[in-house]
Amino acid sequence: MKRVVIQDLKRWKQEGHRWVCLTAYDAPSARVLEAAGVQVALVGDSLGNVILGHDSTVPVTMEDMVCHTAAVRRSAPSLFVVGDLPFLAAQVSDEQAVLNSGRLVQEGGADAVKLEGGGPRAATIQRIVEAGIPVMGHLGLTPQNATQLGGYRVQGNDPESAARIAQDAMALEQAGAFAVVLECVPAPLASAIAKETSIPIIGIGAGQGVDAQVLVFHDLVGLSGDFQPRFVRRYANVETTMIEAVKSFQNDVEAGRFPDDSESFLASSEDEQGDVDPESERQLSG
Repeated sequence: MKRVVIQDLKRWKQEGHRWVCLTAYDAPSARVLEAAGVQVALVGDSLGNVILGHDSTVPVTMEDMVCHTAAVRRSAPSLFVVGDLPFLAAQVSDEQAVLNSGRLVQEGGADAVKLEGGGPRAATIQRIVEAGIPVMGHLGLTPQNATQLGGYRVQGNDPESAARIAQDAMALEQAGAFAVVLECVPAPLASAIAKETSIPIIGIGAGQGVDAQVLVFHDLVGLSGDFQPRFVRRYANVETTMIEAVKSFQNDVEAGRFPDDSESFLASSEDEQGDVDPESERQLSG
């Protein structure tokens, strides 16, 4: 699969071609996305909740983001990979924002970075873009400062906040952002912003009138427990399948059904005395 470039995303907006972005945090999820033909992956700081077990994204570090971004890049070379700038990675100074963005590209192999916030962040985005690093913006519900926004709730419900989000979207476009995520905003507002901007608007809880949709991979496949926001549609229940598989393995071990002869080394033929295959060797060393 040919890797998407930013010019493709802009052309798709002009053509009215909708596309998908999904989160990927590790090698298995990256392989699934690439095999399914998803072309844009976001290594989101949501890995703090989904993978690391935190109750917010705030504890996520640059080291976490570089590590997980690199895992996705190694495992899915065809994906257009966007790495998230975590809390305080871009807020202290523009210089630090550029350096941290550079780490995601240079060490993590990201094609672009994502930065939360409008207003003051526009100047930071411009500085990162001037350094040669593509930037995706993020407006509406921005989890890194959810407490300041009054919690995890819909943004832009009143005329004043709606106008501010729309103005911020235009400011991010003017600053050089190649796309903007709109999270948890009313569908009419998201649709209006998508029509007013020339860059792709990616929605999550923002209705149908945007150019693309992004979801957390684990929410989509049913690997996030009982957590299911209103804007998520589950297309599988992988967690239940995994639990059943583990129970079956446990039952087979307890009943003496695992391993059987075909899963054991009996040393009764030349084949049995040969080298361990690479996959088995990986399992043994793990």
